[in-house]
Amino acid sequence: MKKLLIILLALCSLASAPAPVSSALAIDMVSVQGGTFRMGCTSEQGNQCSGGERPVRNVTLGDFHIGKYPVTQAQWEAVMGNNPSHFKGGSLPVENVSWNDVQQFISKLNSMTGRRYRLPTEAEWEFAARGGRNSRGFIYSGSNNLDEVAWHGGNSGSRTHPVGTKRANELGIHDMTGNVWEWVSDWFGTYPSTDQTNPQGPSSGSGRVIRGGCWSRDAGGCRVSSRHDRTPGIRYNLVGFRLASSP
Repeated sequence: MKKLLIILLALCSLASAPAPVSSALAIDMVSVQGGTFRMGCTSEQGNQCSGGERPVRNVTLGDFHIGKYPVTQAQWEAVMGNNPSHFKGGSLPVENVSWNDVQQFISKLNSMTGRRYRLPTEAEWEFAARGGRNSRGFIYSGSNNLDEVAWHGGNSGSRTHPVGTKRANELGIHDMTGNVWEWVSDWFGTYPSTDQTNPQGPSSGSGRVIRGGCWSRDAGGCRVSSRHDRTPGIRYNLVGFRLASSP
């Protein structure tokens, strides 16, 4: 009887123990088949486009993988051992992380997992946000109705929300519109006028591109072609990121 009690106590202890770090590192990725698309202020984007969204040109991309969700605070903490976010919650997107911080996270994550995660390029991000080869030409990522797919300035209550709680886009990707802006790999610069294949952005600059809008942004800033930039060393409670990888 005593031996049975010891076994039961041991099983209860295992059941209540925290999940191993490796479980928090299971990044849910979506496979994106490459193709050619019109990048920038296309006709469905209306009259809210900025000059930085022009000229529109054809961009061709190879296959890649991109995160189904933005990186969460639980995932960040499992890798970095801290949580810098302003709005706390394991299932909330991590924010208040600079572009430089993200590079450190990716380096550590890759060492821990043996994978080759990276930030998406700006072109990869927009192609995925538009639904890739399954695109239906929406204004936002997955809908023309912003409330269906995004936590934004009109419905967020001035804070972030758990990832994946709004409808996915045509590729099954969540939160590419709203919740938090997302760092991408590119330096910010003027779009070239010629067609491109697998563009990497300018070779240098003063700001890194952010995409997608956020919990405090209006509808215009949440469009799939909207783009802004921020200094890579500065942190904001509006900005997080999602991961990408090559096949």
